Amino acid sequence: MKVAIIMGSDSDFEIMKKAVEVLRDFNIEIELTVASAHRTPGRVREFVENCVKNDVKVFIAGAGCAAHLAGVVAAYTTRPVIGVPIASAPFDGWDSLLSTVQMPGGIPVATVAVNGAKNAALLAAQILSVSNSEIEKKLLEYRESMAKEVEVKSERVMQTFKEM
Repeated sequence: MKVAIIMGSDSDFEIMKKAVEVLRDFNIEIELTVASAHRTPGRVREFVENCVKNDVKVFIAGAGCAAHLAGVVAAYTTRPVIGVPIASAPFDGWDSLLSTVQMPGGIPVATVAVNGAKNAALLAAQILSVSNSEIEKKLLEYRESMAKEVEVKSERVMQTFKEM
């Protein structure tokens, strides 16, 4: 199972690498590129079309400012697209969030939080888990480990509280 990650600029990689890390932890193959919805729309289209031919099941698109990348990707495929709005000046990501989440009817883009590449990867894994029990098992294990971390943190806080 493959997920494609596309970002509008190389400066987006600092955020988007969190998605790469999660997908690698789940042993999910990744196709990755940098392509701009506005400066290189042909490159975006070619990447999406090649990914579909190469059996990519889900796309994650991260972009800042006008952030139309996820919508452009969605225009070229019927596969699920997850948008990651990336914070950038001067609006701290609000512009990215609004332009990613406000898609016209008929061309949906799932949108995660500003800079939410980790959750985008987890959502992609959840989508893939519908038809892949190994990924589903890893998701369950991941959630169990998060619950255990909360218990450890709670014990630490309670100990500190008692010592006050």
